[in-house]
Amino acid sequence: MKVFVTGGSGYIGRSVIAALIRRGIEVTALARSERSARTVSDLGATPLVGALTDTDTDVLREAAGRADGVIHLGVDYSEGTADVDRAAAEAMQDGAGSRPYVHTGGAWVYGDTDGVVDEDAPLNPPGITAWRLDNEKRVLARATTGEHPVVVMPGLVYGHSGGLAQSFFVEPGRAAGAVPCIGDGSAHWALVHVDDIAELYVLALNALAGAVYAGVSGQNLPLADITLALSHAAGCPGRINSLSLDEALRQMGPIAEAFALDQQLTGARAQRELGWTPTRLDALAELSQG
Repeated sequence: MKVFVTGGSGYIGRSVIAALIRRGIEVTALARSERSARTVSDLGATPLVGALTDTDTDVLREAAGRADGVIHLGVDYSEGTADVDRAAAEAMQDGAGSRPYVHTGGAWVYGDTDGVVDEDAPLNPPGITAWRLDNEKRVLARATTGEHPVVVMPGLVYGHSGGLAQSFFVEPGRAAGAVPCIGDGSAHWALVHVDDIAELYVLALNALAGAVYAGVSGQNLPLADITLALSHAAGCPGRINSLSLDEALRQMGPIAEAFALDQQLTGARAQRELGWTPTRLDALAELSQG
């Protein structure tokens, strides 16, 4: 089997490539720089020079056409993020045709949840991720025309001293001597280990067309517990700096609105339909190690 991957040199992408290679799958990975090419090559993938932002999307279309499946992990965070993602997805779906195309969404689009919810919960995204709704609708609509889209919606991904918690909480906490916590810490994060979400992406290549999966492992933990663990990773155990949402927005930018969400989700659908079995289920222990 041959799979084409975008975002392969990124945080989640590296684990996805490793999971594919372990199964004997041949991987071609988009690489926008020499550094990215070296990263994916070292993982065992074949780099393909190109970028999501290229005005000519023939590279994406042709690479998808040569593959047995596509996993789209890449994202270009710029003023035109939504347009770039839409054009890239359309090109790769054109190339993939009836073969599996796995698109990356995100659990943040559900906004605050009322207890534990699944993929059918109402959508109420924060501003930073609202652009995903229309793009995902377009992606999934192709299931009605004989194509094979699948959407994976990761929760807050952690593990291997990486992820957003490391960038926005541990590193600032190390510099300031206290880890930030938005609000009173009662809000929940729906967590998933990077190696577990990588396994879900691989399994999603075998999902039914039009399927949507929440990539969460059932670890819906209070932010107070998470930031306490992160304070150990930051070298300032127990030192927490409580921030209002306005203060967090000034310090972190628009992503603070997403971090402040109170989310609890279940990944039972992926476990039931795909046999996905998350095994890294001690988030606080790993987060505390940094």
